[in-house]
Amino acid sequence: MKSAVETLNPTRVRLSIEVPFEELKDSLDAAYKKINQQVTVKGFRKGKIPARIIDQRFGRGAVLEEAVNDALPKFYTDAVNEAELNVLGQPEVDITELKDGETLNFTAEVDIRPAIEIPDYSGIEVEVDAVEVTEEDVDKSVEQLQERFASTSPVERAAEDGDVVTIDLEAKVEGEVLEDGVASGVSYTIGSGELLEGIDEAVKGLEAGGEATFTSELKGGSAEGKEAEVTVKVTQVAARELPALDDEFAQLASEFDTLDELRADSRKRLENMKQYDQATQAQERVLEKLLELVEVPVPEKLLEDEVQTRKHNLEHHQLGQMGLDIEKYLEIQGKTVEEFDAETREQAVKGIKTQFVLDELVNKEKLNVNQEELTEHLMRRAASSNMSPDQFAQAVVEGGQVPMLVGEVARGKALAVVVESATVKDTNGEVVDLEDDEDETEATEAAAESTDSAEEKTEA
Repeated sequence: MKSAVETLNPTRVRLSIEVPFEELKDSLDAAYKKINQQVTVKGFRKGKIPARIIDQRFGRGAVLEEAVNDALPKFYTDAVNEAELNVLGQPEVDITELKDGETLNFTAEVDIRPAIEIPDYSGIEVEVDAVEVTEEDVDKSVEQLQERFASTSPVERAAEDGDVVTIDLEAKVEGEVLEDGVASGVSYTIGSGELLEGIDEAVKGLEAGGEATFTSELKGGSAEGKEAEVTVKVTQVAARELPALDDEFAQLASEFDTLDELRADSRKRLENMKQYDQATQAQERVLEKLLELVEVPVPEKLLEDEVQTRKHNLEHHQLGQMGLDIEKYLEIQGKTVEEFDAETREQAVKGIKTQFVLDELVNKEKLNVNQEELTEHLMRRAASSNMSPDQFAQAVVEGGQVPMLVGEVARGKALAVVVESATVKDTNGEVVDLEDDEDETEATEAAAESTDSAEEKTEA
């Protein structure tokens, strides 16, 4: 076999492959054997039909077609390995010449990973939000905990903001009561915004037994999106009572003995959360700076496939779980189809570039992934997928996605290397010291998030 490589552009090549006919012998033998098992000829036992009889009865062309289809993947793979190409996706194959007994010539056009030059990234500087926890932040945190321990008791007065009312609802569209538009004994906290628009104004000021009618757009059910006339009747008004913020409350709501200890713990938790957000922010901004430094050509077919994959996942998985279609989603987001398409394409380009650059860094820095790192990443991915680690691991193995997870961890480590060499300052001008362990964990997640949906194609 002889092969030659022609570079069509930085991300696509054409392989021209010449195969002497004698190298097709194994595939021809396999073709005759396969046809032998599929056909019957009177006078011959199944599987014992001579080749000349198969040629006469079914045509030499059918045998050649079967043999060539069997042989092409091997010769293509050999040519790719010989040229040391890092191919992406499936090739477009064209048989240019097939002479029985002489030669097989074909071409294969395929996308390849572009050659990327990683420049010196040690000078990257980014700014992140400072970690600042105010007394107001602590107050709000403690108040949220206080809300969880609130109790309710019926009152004989008009409903006010924050009260919990028990209500009956009836919705009519064009004067007809909807079959699924009637509900009784619904508990609703005024001001929570958890039911229909306009209900807060309707029930405020009503006592038990009071009734009001208002118009609202239905959020679900058989008449979703339609304007309905809704009648609401209040059957009970209950006031929410908050426990006093004192040492007794601290003992009730936590493992602490005093309110001061509870507040100190709340402050620490808020600081940890903001430090996590700060580290994630550093990952994202360092990555953006890194991508600005590197010229990365993007294969057009890979990009188009990635755009379609993102759209499919949004429409058929994410929106489907929320009971939305793409039109309703765009309406909620306040975007046109053109704006959505442009945004999706931009995200796809960034995802592909991120993977290419970080993969090159993995090779340049000779980074490896050990079993402990892979296991930790698998457990985090399982948690984010609402699956047990065992269930997630089984799905990954059955789907042949272990290399994908290894790639995510490796890219995370590559990004951590860049973050470690960068200068990160907060908005107060102070240099931020990101702890190594947290850096690596969050870098893994940041890299994985940017490249998840591009992964399957580029690993193909």
